[in-house]
Amino acid sequence: MWIPITPSESFPRCSERIKGHMTVHGFVRHSIVVDNRRAFMRAWQDRFRAPGLTVLLILQLCLVFVAAPLAAKGLPIARPIIETMVLAVVVIVVMLSHRRGAIAAILPGLAAMLASILLGSEWSLAAVSVLRHGGYILTFSALIWVLSHVVYAPGRITFHRLHGAGVLYLNLATIFASAFTLIWELNPAAFANLAPSTGGPGELATMLYFSLTTLTTTGYGDIVAVDPFARSFANLEAVLGQFYLAITVARLVTLELADRRR
Repeated sequence: MWIPITPSESFPRCSERIKGHMTVHGFVRHSIVVDNRRAFMRAWQDRFRAPGLTVLLILQLCLVFVAAPLAAKGLPIARPIIETMVLAVVVIVVMLSHRRGAIAAILPGLAAMLASILLGSEWSLAAVSVLRHGGYILTFSALIWVLSHVVYAPGRITFHRLHGAGVLYLNLATIFASAFTLIWELNPAAFANLAPSTGGPGELATMLYFSLTTLTTTGYGDIVAVDPFARSFANLEAVLGQFYLAITVARLVTLELADRRR
């Protein structure tokens, strides 16, 4: 790069000008490299976003319908499998998201779950239960926030986006299952026809069963909410389950019709 130097300039002053130009040039090159990396990451995220929704659905189905029953059977390997799957779901969602706020919202939930594992022997059972299930609720709520922007965004409706809608539905069931488990552990008499809670991993499987039957308004009647808060959450979940189906179908149909008109 050529830098004009007047005859009247002293050598130190010329050196300062050259250094200044070199600094500006280096800063511009660094900015270009950073922008290129960001563009590459964003393009990679956009390519991975659609198939990532299908991967999330597979993980969620395995978590709810395979890992949870294994935990209910009392198998020691069930809890590490569940925790690994939850971590995999979180990692994939973070990779899908362009929003730093969503990632920041996931971190407190992960920190609470980690604290319940590391400090479980030192704290009371109630505190550990609040941390563990509160962490699950925060984490999966943040996941719903991220996925809803992907599923309901304008554009063509694909099978991957339909899979993402299924993930949102199962996430709702998981959030309420964690809330029901927390209520059950804090109040052993919160649900009729259930033995007092022991804090085992199989209890989440029991509440997943209750949550799914409530979300779909099936209501077999073998487990009945007795505690006022448990009843309130059950009513809320039943209402949200019906609203979700109606709103999701309406939104996806609207997006598909808008895409066909283009």
